[in-house]
Amino acid sequence: MNYSTLKKSVALSLVALTGVASLAVAQDAPATTSSTKVFGGRGQYRTWSIGVNAGVLAPVIAIGGTNDFNKWDVNLGYGLNIRKQLGHSFALELAGVRGKVSGSNDATSGPVTSTARDFETELQYAVDLRGVVNLGSIDFLRRENSVSFFLTAGAGYLAYAPKVTQANGTVIDWKGTAIGPVGDRHEAKDYVKGFYIPVGAGVKFKVSERVNFNLGYTMNFVDADNFDGVYANATTKDKFSYGYAGLEFSLGSSAKPSLEWSNPLATMYDELKDPTLRQEVEALKNRVSNVEKSVEDLKKDTDGDGVADQFDKCPGTPAGTAVDGSGCPLPKFTADSTNTNVTGFEKISFDFNSSVLKTESYPTLDKLSSVLRENGGKVTVNGYASSEGTAAYNMKLSKDRANSVKTYLVNSGVTASQVATKGLGEANPIASNDTEEGRIQNRRVETARN
Repeated sequence: MNYSTLKKSVALSLVALTGVASLAVAQDAPATTSSTKVFGGRGQYRTWSIGVNAGVLAPVIAIGGTNDFNKWDVNLGYGLNIRKQLGHSFALELAGVRGKVSGSNDATSGPVTSTARDFETELQYAVDLRGVVNLGSIDFLRRENSVSFFLTAGAGYLAYAPKVTQANGTVIDWKGTAIGPVGDRHEAKDYVKGFYIPVGAGVKFKVSERVNFNLGYTMNFVDADNFDGVYANATTKDKFSYGYAGLEFSLGSSAKPSLEWSNPLATMYDELKDPTLRQEVEALKNRVSNVEKSVEDLKKDTDGDGVADQFDKCPGTPAGTAVDGSGCPLPKFTADSTNTNVTGFEKISFDFNSSVLKTESYPTLDKLSSVLRENGGKVTVNGYASSEGTAAYNMKLSKDRANSVKTYLVNSGVTASQVATKGLGEANPIASNDTEEGRIQNRRVETARN
C-alpha cells in the first residue's frame, strides 16, 4: 500500500468512527450521576468499556534500535480493545490488532544489513493483556477533566507470516511453510507464533459521558528475530509500532459516572460538603449543647448546701447547716417530754476508706451517750459511704462505720440493746458524688429514732 492510499484509508476509517461517535452522543442521554462516596466501592461507577481503533503499522519504534531493513513503509492496522477500570488511575485492557508490516533495503537510504530487497509480513493477530495507568484522574485544579494522558505495558501473543523478496528476485513466503523458532519444525504452519511485549502511551478526550476519543502509540517488542523474515543477528529481536486513533464506549447504567473520569478529590470534597452530613453534624452539636446544659442544671446548687436545686426540698438553707439527702436541716439532739426516745443527732464524718472515729466526733457522741443513758430509748445508727469503689465494698464499709459508733456508745455506758446498726452503702447521698466536697459529706453516720 502506498502512502497516498494509506492516507485515504485512515481518513475513511476516522470518518466512519466519528460518525459512530456522533450517533452515540446523540442517543446518549445526560448522565444522572448518583451521589458517589470515597469508599463506596467500584459498584457505584461504570467500569467496563469497549473500543475500536485504526491507524498505522510500521517496522520501527520511536526509541530507535537496529533494523534489518533501512527503509520502512506505513500500512493500515485496525484493532479492538476491552477495558476493565479497577480504580481511578488503573485499568486492565485486553487489546488486539491486525494488519500488515513492510519495509525494504535501499542503498541510497543508508547501510544495508541483509541481502533481502524487501519484506511484507501479514500480522494475523497480536493480542495482549496490558495495564493502563491513567495520569489525569487526580486533578487539584479542576473538578472534572476532559483530557487525560495514559501509559500502557503488558504481554501478548501474536501470529505472523513474512514474505521476503531477495536481491536476485527470489521470493520466500513463510505462509504455509512457517518453521520459525516458535513453530513446529516437524510440520509446516501457516503462521509463526510467539510472544511480544507492548509498551505505549497516548491521550484521550472525553467526547461525552459515554464516548472517548483516543490517540495512542504502542511499541511492540517481538521475542524473535524473524518477524521480517530475516535472521540478521541472533542477538537482536525485531519490533514494530502501531500509531492509532480510536473510539471507546463506556458500558453500564447511565445513572452511574465513569470511574476513569472521576476525580477522587472532588468526590471527597462533595462528601464532606454534603448538606445532609452538615445538617447531621449541626443537629449533633445541638444535642451535645442540650446535654451540657442539662448537666449544668443538675449541678446547680443555689444555697450551697451540697444538694442540687432540683433535688433540694428546702431551698435557701443557711450556709453551714447540716442537711439530709433532700437538702433539709438535720435535727439536733432533743429529748421528747412525752417520749424518752432520741429524735436525732449531728452526723459523724469519716475519712476516705476509713471506719475510724475522728476525735472531733467525740463531743457529739458523748452528748448522744448522755441522752441515751439518762432518758433511755433506742436509736438506729445508719452508716453511709461515698461512691468510690464497688457497691459491695461500700456496703461493708458503711456497716463498719455504724458499728464504730455503736462500740463507742456501748463503751461509754449505753446498753447494747439500745443501739441498732445498719449499713446502707452509697444510698441516700446528701451531696453530689461528682465532687470531693460532696463525697466528704457522704462519708457519714446518722441516727434515727426507732
